[in-house]
Order: sequence, then structure tokens, then C-alpha cells
Amino acid sequence: MGDPAGIGGEISMMTWRDHRTALPPFYLLDDPDRLARLAAKTGITCPIVEITTPDEALSVARNALPVLRLSAPVHALPGDDSTADGRMVIEAIDRAIDASMDGSAAGMATNPIQKSRLYEAGFTAPGHTEYLGQRAGLEHPPIMLLAGPNLKVVPVTIHLSLKDAVIALTRDEIVRTLKTTIAALKSDFGIDTPRIAVSGLNPHAGESGHMGREEIDIIAPAIAEVADTGADIRGPLAGDTMFHPAARATYDVAVCMYHDQALIPMKTLDFDNGVNVSVGLPFVRTSPDHGTAYNIAGTASANPTSLVSAIRMAGEIANCRAQTQPDGALG
Repeated sequence: MGDPAGIGGEISMMTWRDHRTALPPFYLLDDPDRLARLAAKTGITCPIVEITTPDEALSVARNALPVLRLSAPVHALPGDDSTADGRMVIEAIDRAIDASMDGSAAGMATNPIQKSRLYEAGFTAPGHTEYLGQRAGLEHPPIMLLAGPNLKVVPVTIHLSLKDAVIALTRDEIVRTLKTTIAALKSDFGIDTPRIAVSGLNPHAGESGHMGREEIDIIAPAIAEVADTGADIRGPLAGDTMFHPAARATYDVAVCMYHDQALIPMKTLDFDNGVNVSVGLPFVRTSPDHGTAYNIAGTASANPTSLVSAIRMAGEIANCRAQTQPDGALG
């Protein structure tokens, strides 16, 4: 469901309305009465059928949007985050995780959330991705891979100030990010020998230590440590020359040192088609690469393309895992 005051409900209905025949069957964890009110308000034509088990979606999805009802009504109005629906948002996340882990669903695609509403309902994780990792019993949070038609990127540090990101950047964290990314490219994207471009931190990748030593002291040793993982890894590379078309043709993913170094080129190239993939989890999770968009909620003007791409990619990753890891192992 995501945040019910945001655009999740309407882009879900538009996704079903316009793309259902091109996507794997999917169902929505939500309040079907809330969706019916939203459809009437926005004019989105989307028949809604309540289901009681995930497998019912297979026979329903071509003719109506299957909805698995949450345990309590959802009262939010578009753009109004004053209602206490955070508990239902958490329930939707939990039930999606449970279905993905027990195999009743192939994976989950999450609509955007507003974390402040979840904190009010007792949510303790720093964010959506960290919560997924906690529920999966991981020692470290999953890695965030942003994927679009033109580029895949992975930031080593994510939601930190630039000052704090530099402090948090360690050899161990770069190694963990590289190993998880390489394993995911093999298992989730079917790339036998992944090509990885690793950025530097400083301008011109440190200019041989004249603009900073992180490339020499941290990044290069981390790359050397994962040299035997069956990947073609290059770097550290200058961040300002990694993303032109000829450079992008030489790698499968760019691993960058901080948030904007990765997300600025990604969103410039693939703003409407970007998908956030949580790699390193024992289940498939994708999400649109945008926020709740309270300012346009309820207007039916949001672009559902990123959610369409997220559902499609979840299906593709699930199929790829079934072929590369039939026992469900992470690799």
C-alpha cells in the first residue's frame, strides 16, 4: 500500500488499468473500500475485487485489481497525513514480507512511505530498507541498487550528510557492498561475469593523492580484496567521467561512494523508469524510485511508470532466481 495519503493507491490502479496484460499478476495489500473511494474521486476506472489468499490473484488479476484486505480500515485522504494509518502501513509491509518469504508471493513491490507516520505507530527502523533487513534477520541492511534502462548504480553510503558519508566510508563497507552487488548481479540479473565500475570519492579520483587519499588508502584496497569474486572490477575512477554513453557501455553497474554521486546520473537518465532494488535479501523487493508526492495525491496526474517497472523487475528477478538458485540460496 505505501502511505495511503500519497500517490500509491492511484498509481497502483493506473498500473492495473493500463499495463495488466504486460505484467506478472499482482495484488495489492490495502483497504478495498479506501481504494473504491479513491477511484471515484479520481475517475480512475479500475474494478476492485477483494481476495482472501494470494493465489486467488492469479484468476482475478486480468479482469480486476485483486486486493487483500488489511485488518482495519484505512481513513487517509489524498495529501492529508493527519490520520493514524501508520499501523496499517506497517501491517501491509509485514504481510508482504511474510508472503514473499513463505513463497505464496514471488516478491514484493512497495509503494512509497512517509517514515514520520510510521514512527508514530511504533516503527523503529531508520527506513524501509533497514526494516526489511531486520525482518529477514540480516546482520547488515540490504544494499540499494537503482536500476533503469540506461544505468544501474549502487551507493556505498546512502542517507547521510556529505560530511558524515566521508566518515562512514570504510574499506569493510566498500567490500560488503561490492560482494553483495556482485552476488545480486549473478543471481538476480543473470550476469555471469559482472562488470563493475567503482568511483573514487574525491575530484579526479584523488589525483594520485593530491586531492585526498581515500582512493589510495580505502577504495583501491577494497577493490583488491574482492578481486577473486568472478567479476571484472575497475577503479577507483573519476566520478565526472563515468557516466557518458561510451563509459556506461563498459560496465553493468557503477558503485559510487555517496548518495548523490550515484543518484544524480541515475535520475537524470532514467527519472520515470528508475527502480529501487534491495539486494542481499532472501526475498525479492523492488520499489518505485520516487516519494509519496502529497502535493499531487488525488489528482490522477502522477506517472505510474516507475511502479510498472518495479513490478516488472520483481517478476524478472524472481524468475532469474528460480533459474540460478533453485534452492533459494542467496549465492
